[in-house]
Amino acid sequence: MARMKFLCDADRCIECNACVTACKNENDVPWGINRRRVVTVNDGKPGERSVSMACMHCTDAPCAAVCPVDCFYTTADAVVLHSKDLCIGCGYCFYACPFGAPQYPRVGNFGSRGKMDKCTFCAAGPEQDSPEIEYQKYGANRLAEGKLPLCAEMCSTKSLLAGDGEIIAEIYKERVTQRGYGSGAWGWRTAYRETVGV
Repeated sequence: MARMKFLCDADRCIECNACVTACKNENDVPWGINRRRVVTVNDGKPGERSVSMACMHCTDAPCAAVCPVDCFYTTADAVVLHSKDLCIGCGYCFYACPFGAPQYPRVGNFGSRGKMDKCTFCAAGPEQDSPEIEYQKYGANRLAEGKLPLCAEMCSTKSLLAGDGEIIAEIYKERVTQRGYGSGAWGWRTAYRETVGV
């Protein structure tokens, strides 16, 4: 079975935010939440890079390790999901995640901010028998339709890659070989504890 992964090639990202818009539209994400966002590192300085960030669906997910109610689980495709029915909104996952993926849906005092929301790799959630409820809570289930996350499909420069980790690593290796350098597969080592050997 394929292990699903994200990779952002920072040498290609042009900060167009198509990935952010595609995610919000496809999953009907509430106002105030961005499951995916583009961050610029070293803004206006030499070495400036833009990176598309979301949940990387880590191999050993720190969000799952700190959750006191065990609402996080990993699918057969290695996608890290969570159950909003079990979530108590404590925010431990928010602080544990190196990518800032889990987010509260509302601003306010503890207890009034709601249950955490995060990228689902377009795999929705645990309500497989009720597609309407699943969509309302988690968004689209594109993986069940044999499709990849829309954020990666809408990336005009193909800097954001999603899919089988081995295939993505090969694509990145080929790019680095052709251009003669690489700024690194952003987030890859942090999320998956492995390198993309070139």
